Amino acid sequence: MNPIWGLAWRRLRADFVAMAALAVVAGFIVLAALSGLGLVAADWEQEVALSHAPPSLLAGTAAAPAPAPAQAAALPANEFDPLADDIAALRAALRPGGRLADADVQGEGGARKTSLPFGADKWGHDILRKTVKGAQTSVVVGLAAAVLAVALGTMCGALSGYYGGWLDDAFNWFYSVFTAIPAILMILAVAAVLQQKGVATIVLILGLTGWTGPYRLMRAEYLKHKARDYVLAAQAIGASDWRRMAHHIFPNVSHVALVQLAILAVGFIKAEVILSFLGFGVPVGDVSWGSMLNEAQQELLLGKWWQLAAASGAMLLLVTALSLLTDAMRDALDPKARP
Repeated sequence: MNPIWGLAWRRLRADFVAMAALAVVAGFIVLAALSGLGLVAADWEQEVALSHAPPSLLAGTAAAPAPAPAQAAALPANEFDPLADDIAALRAALRPGGRLADADVQGEGGARKTSLPFGADKWGHDILRKTVKGAQTSVVVGLAAAVLAVALGTMCGALSGYYGGWLDDAFNWFYSVFTAIPAILMILAVAAVLQQKGVATIVLILGLTGWTGPYRLMRAEYLKHKARDYVLAAQAIGASDWRRMAHHIFPNVSHVALVQLAILAVGFIKAEVILSFLGFGVPVGDVSWGSMLNEAQQELLLGKWWQLAAASGAMLLLVTALSLLTDAMRDALDPKARP
């Protein structure tokens, strides 16, 4: 192992907060992987509970008394869909005895539940499973987009800082254009151009707009290190430009790329939530924390807050853990810090 990485790992391991944050992040990554393989939350779309079934802790207090028939006729139970009562009455009239058939109280896996640990959404989906499935989308988008952005920024910064000249001027021009436009406007502009929803599209949107930070830092590092004695010594023994860039300079600046990867992952997870909330995110049929928050704004009008709490709590936990881990990594990789 590189001595720099060995020293950084010893420093990181001595930090309790950093190790706790690392455990949380690793847990989310494992959970996302298991969800992607279909081992957990694969049946999140099953209607296992009644519409807006409350969390288990509120099961005894959330039930409201049924309105009298006269009141129900005067005031629709669902004021956002006034025809719902008429449709229910027609269905009841078509059934023997005017009673609901078994299919109305049976889910795909059996009788629908009146409460769940984290509650249910308007379709009767388990919000806990939905949150786990949403973690798959958010974690994959955050990490994949961060890897793409750091890879682009590192490559462009290395070429610009090492060679300089007209190549450096060209990259600096592109950098100036991208940074002159506010980040959220640039993201929305690229999303409008691509006009196709999906995880891969979100990764491209965020990766192609987030490379400027790593580029600026890596360009400065390559400008500094290309004049160091060890690089000049490698040049004297005949090492090629590629070998000096990849095998001599990059290992000494890779900690910058790693810290940028963690920082961008935090930002991209939040950006995915914003894109999905605005309708540029995952398509219909998929779920992410952003799409859950988008649905939750309608449910809040009815006093159903549990989907908002589940998605917000999961995002808060992951983003906080990543932020703490990033700070700890920055301190551990700082060459000026004492061992």
